[in-house]
Amino acid sequence: MKKVITYGTFDMLHKGHINLLRRAKELGDYLVVGVTSENYDRERGKLNVHDTLLKRIEAVRDTGFVDEIIVEEYVGQKIDDIQKYGIDIFAIGSDWTGKFDYLKEYCEVVYLPRTKGISSTQLRNEIQKMYNVGIVGCGRIANRFIPESKFVSGVNVSGVFNPHINSAKAFAERHALEFATDSYDELLSQVDAVYIASPHLSHYDYAKQALNSGKHVLCEKPMTLDPALSKELYRTAKDNGLVIIEAIKTAYCPGFTHLVSLVKSGVIGTIKDVDATFTKLVSDSDMRELSPDTAGGSMTELASYVLLPAIKIMGTEYTSCSFHPICDNGIDIFTRGLICYPYGTASFKVGLGVKSEGELIISGTKGYAYVPAPWWKTDYFEIRYENTSENRKYYYRFEGDGLRYELEHFVFMIDKKQTESYMLPTDESIAIAGIINEFRKKID
Repeated sequence: MKKVITYGTFDMLHKGHINLLRRAKELGDYLVVGVTSENYDRERGKLNVHDTLLKRIEAVRDTGFVDEIIVEEYVGQKIDDIQKYGIDIFAIGSDWTGKFDYLKEYCEVVYLPRTKGISSTQLRNEIQKMYNVGIVGCGRIANRFIPESKFVSGVNVSGVFNPHINSAKAFAERHALEFATDSYDELLSQVDAVYIASPHLSHYDYAKQALNSGKHVLCEKPMTLDPALSKELYRTAKDNGLVIIEAIKTAYCPGFTHLVSLVKSGVIGTIKDVDATFTKLVSDSDMRELSPDTAGGSMTELASYVLLPAIKIMGTEYTSCSFHPICDNGIDIFTRGLICYPYGTASFKVGLGVKSEGELIISGTKGYAYVPAPWWKTDYFEIRYENTSENRKYYYRFEGDGLRYELEHFVFMIDKKQTESYMLPTDESIAIAGIINEFRKKID
């Protein structure tokens, strides 16, 4: 018996998939099909899968060409499966030509012609509403947002606003956008949503105007520097059935969300302390981050990240905060902070002029979680115990700059008409703004 194996996501099963399965079946007597799991798809950066794993498996089975279905869950599984199931031929679409030649050591590799003119991406775009997104600002983060947006279906970044029209035009030309403008009203009239990537002090006004114009808002962190203003924005969005979320990218990435779920499930016992550090060296005195006039400083620039695990794991009901900054030219170039709870503590360090190890440690009564630098791009962490033989290691993919994760969640909320994010709830975002606000009042 000649056995054939092929793999795929098989999302929104279409004629192209059916033709590939038929051709694969014709190569032998027995066809095994590996359908990728949701977790594996997310780990390799595929965020636009429409159908559930169960629905995709059922659709593949219903074609009548398949003798056995397995689930692909990890990198390297193809080699294991070929040996485990005694495979003679590995078949895959011709758009992968050459990519799987390494499997020739184990079996014959055949690249099958693809059906032209049809794809899952095309079908997704046909059934999923496309949202035109306008970008506010032309800085470094805005430039990173454009390539990240191409990994999320349902998004078309169509235009950019900047009060300096030459900057807007250069940005639009660089990224092949449809239009550039120095009129915010014009931007809002042509888009469904905005991504606000302007300096900190402008976030509130841009977000408020967008919401009042019926537009959804994805706003860079910190969304505001005052919890009262954050509450107002969230309330306005909810009252109008709109989505607004704060773009703290770590909150939406797979590795970090699993880390939080794992430690809160009790694997390290009762959590007593969270300690996070994020520092980077910024030397150009003309940069926004170092200017007191634009709310620069380590806390306003970086605290959203280090406060995220503290608030998410220890909660929003803290009893006190203390800050120990080192200041230069009107801003803090380094700050150590302590947040006290009735049942534990959270500590953090942020710095723009002082460098330290960017790690995250979550301490519990049975063990602790360790995330090495840079922890805010969580792609690996360990759960450690007194008995080291019980230690466990976890690996994840953190694709690109990570902005695709927040954008994917943003589009999901719009599609599902959800006004409250389960990944970064309103109360957590407001609590983070509150701590930053406490710091600013004290240092002033």
